[in-house]
Amino acid sequence: MMKNYIRILRLFCLALFLCPDDAEGQEKLITLSGQVRDAKNGNTLPFGNVQLKKGNDAKFIFGTLSNEQGRFTLKDVPPGEYTLEVSMMGYQRLSKTINVGLLSQFLDLGNFDLTEDPQTLQTVEVKGTATSEGVSAKMDKKTYDIAKNTSQLGGSVLQAMQNLPGVTIQDGKVQLRGNDKVAVLIDGKQNAITGFGSQTGLDNIPASAIERIEIIANPSSRFDANGNAGIINIIYKKNSQEGLNGKAGLSSGLGALWVRKENLPGISPQYQATPKLNPTLSLNYKKNKTNTFLQADYLYTQTLNKNEFSERIFDNGTILNQQVKRNRTTTFATVKTGVDYNPDEHNSLTVSAFFNREKIIDFGDIPYYNSDFSVRNRLWQFVEDEVKYTATGSATYLHKFAQPGHTLTTGFNYTWHREDEKYNFTNILPAFTGEDAFKLLSDEHVSDLNVDYVKPLKHGRLEAGLKYRYRNIPTNMQFFAGLNSPIDVNAGGWADYSEHIPAVYGNYIYETPKIELEAGLRMEYANIYYDVNPEHNTYTSDGYDYFRPFPNLRFAYKINPENRITFFYNQRVDRPNEVDIRIFPKYDEPELLKVGNPTLRPQFTTSLELGYKYNWHKGYLHGSAFHKIISGTITRIATQVPGNTILYNIFQNAGKSYNLGGELLWQQQLKPWFSFNLSGTVYQHTINAFSIENRYPVPTLYSMNKESLISGNAKLNAQFKLKGNTDIQLSIAWLAADIIPQGKIGSRFSADFGIKKQLGKGEVFLNGNDIFNTLKIKKEITGNGFKLNSTDYYESQVFRIGYNYKF
Repeated sequence: MMKNYIRILRLFCLALFLCPDDAEGQEKLITLSGQVRDAKNGNTLPFGNVQLKKGNDAKFIFGTLSNEQGRFTLKDVPPGEYTLEVSMMGYQRLSKTINVGLLSQFLDLGNFDLTEDPQTLQTVEVKGTATSEGVSAKMDKKTYDIAKNTSQLGGSVLQAMQNLPGVTIQDGKVQLRGNDKVAVLIDGKQNAITGFGSQTGLDNIPASAIERIEIIANPSSRFDANGNAGIINIIYKKNSQEGLNGKAGLSSGLGALWVRKENLPGISPQYQATPKLNPTLSLNYKKNKTNTFLQADYLYTQTLNKNEFSERIFDNGTILNQQVKRNRTTTFATVKTGVDYNPDEHNSLTVSAFFNREKIIDFGDIPYYNSDFSVRNRLWQFVEDEVKYTATGSATYLHKFAQPGHTLTTGFNYTWHREDEKYNFTNILPAFTGEDAFKLLSDEHVSDLNVDYVKPLKHGRLEAGLKYRYRNIPTNMQFFAGLNSPIDVNAGGWADYSEHIPAVYGNYIYETPKIELEAGLRMEYANIYYDVNPEHNTYTSDGYDYFRPFPNLRFAYKINPENRITFFYNQRVDRPNEVDIRIFPKYDEPELLKVGNPTLRPQFTTSLELGYKYNWHKGYLHGSAFHKIISGTITRIATQVPGNTILYNIFQNAGKSYNLGGELLWQQQLKPWFSFNLSGTVYQHTINAFSIENRYPVPTLYSMNKESLISGNAKLNAQFKLKGNTDIQLSIAWLAADIIPQGKIGSRFSADFGIKKQLGKGEVFLNGNDIFNTLKIKKEITGNGFKLNSTDYYESQVFRIGYNYKF
């Protein structure tokens, strides 16, 4: 064990890590407020003179007058230590030393009570310095401007995230520090496109529609409790300039330029030179009190979505070879529109709508051969025709009290999402050919009500709120079996998923010149019910509920303006998504069936993290050590039914698991024309021994011994700013081998390149992903009586060209 920790320490010290140059690199500006009163009777004093000064020479920085109610506001104040002076004819001059921190955008300095006196006091001089931060002040969030990620322009959001520090992509999902339990938000809200409590659709959302991406590793109690790995918040583009303004763009590209591995005999060709097309339009019109916005995107792409070659070795000596090839065509159309209305300085209303249509057509071939490829046992071909619709309506009302930063926000969101999926299969065996099919129809209805309250304090702020969610998903699966069909027609029927989740939270933020404290608590009740067709041959109705607290704590000590240490603690939950418990087997791969598990329960996580940040001229270093303890780990487990070569891949709660490691982020600008970022993560992933029972199609027991492996990743981003408004980016990523349920995934390497040139109000770009075509996924899985070795040569190399114009 000690050797493993020594290896972790060595790898951690040797790793070089990345943090992007735009990660909240601008200094935060704060709004100060207070009220001037008469000390004797408490009456408010209008038109008092308020001045903000700093330094030994009491240099004047800002000034204002109190209004008719005695209130004053000072906007855009940089963090630092200041002297605030309040004076008025007939009163003594009042001076107070104040500290302007980084945590709260608004600070209420309280009352300034002036004492009657015709004489004024001398100015009190206080020495102070302002601070500047690169990573977010709380060290819990990193923000990335998509427009600066030149190597990923014109691609999807999923592709845009693969170069970000601490982020890896595996099986089409985002992982943070090797964990895919990530909550994905769109404009701060969960959306059916990206999933409620899971992540979907990221590979189809055009990056051209996105302004920035926020990665929140340690969320506060203001956020929903789900997502133990953290939160990714995708912010759509939206301007608020006067008049008509916007941006239009068009990009196109090609992927799969050559065959990386030839097909097995007798199947249709792989997609090659796959086209990509992405027109986009962003519009804003602001006049007087109204701002209208529109974001429209269309994405057409063909991809070699999967091209996996695998070998199954059974304990009885049987060896089966197969290929899973999936040619995919996707169209993805999105429109986001809305209106901001500001009738006065204290009230605003935003009404918005989000519409999306996604259509996927897959053509799949799966040949099955014996050990020496001399006999083809089966050729399974399928055509998937799937259409998804999403419509979201949102209304948000914001009331600003007289005190700046004192707000009450009420919001309501409704989402409807339809999944209409049809599969047609051709089952070619040596003796006959059969035709099978199934049809799935699922409607999702989600209603969210949110109330959030913020009260600025003298040294921080108080946040509180409540949320209620109702979610209902009726699902109907119909199987149509052909000649000698392998499909289980008795596993179909209907199922109805519903959830009720009320929650309340409170969060307190306090800051002094040396200390930062953020402590919060979210109380959440969840009632989940899953009503299953009573004639289903395996599963019956099931559900669960819980009521528990989810605390969070952040404590920081500011050693000096260049150095700070921060400690995080939080508890979070990952509830099974409806797809995870869906009772119907999926036959796109008939000898490795994926089936949901309605007995699945939530996993709960306790997270600890210690971070350190050191700033220097045009650079910084941010390091962290983290430890996650997960109870009821959710993972898929594949088992073999005795006497059958079919594998059943079913979600289970696999007991406790742990993630212990460290992360380093280094940013440096060496020259005005050159900056680089290095990043890396090293962690030890451990899964305790466990035993489970896969109940479908018949009860099958499986036990696994304790597994542990040291893994991680390292990334390099190099940015060149050349003459003629030309930017060049080179990105290199290496991912170490890691454990997966019942096995291991191999190491991976890829490199991306991009060049962008400004042409007046427009820009033209050219980029390439996985330019050396090295990215492939190798897996080794060991189960009850079998081993599965596979390599996926899916399409990873894509070259794009595009043009964007601002007006």
